[in-house]
Amino acid sequence: MSITWNDSVPIYRQLREHVVAMILDGALSEGDPLPSVRQVAADFQINPLTVSKAYQELVDDQLVEKRRGLGMFVTDGAREALLKSERERFLREEWPALYARLQRLGLDLKALLREAPGGDKEKQP
Repeated sequence: MSITWNDSVPIYRQLREHVVAMILDGALSEGDPLPSVRQVAADFQINPLTVSKAYQELVDDQLVEKRRGLGMFVTDGAREALLKSERERFLREEWPALYARLQRLGLDLKALLREAPGGDKEKQP
């Protein structure tokens, strides 16, 4: 795990979002253990309570489960639940502003896709 901290967002929230991204990206699969609180705290030189708070939010969201004496593990269905909630959040919070900006810039979806990395820009005459 590598993280560049952003001073405008609490570290525990950034750590939580990093674990969420790892689950979405497949770096952590259902049933996989999370690194221990002590290990993460030592790796990033942060307070173990900060790591615990991030992990507790994941437990509260039922994305991670505590197994007494064993640690924290990604729950079954965590990735699907995250995909659903992250898609809903994107459409509710990010898409309206992004769509408005595209409109202001006069960009349409086809033009945007042509310009995107891996788009069909090279195929156009």
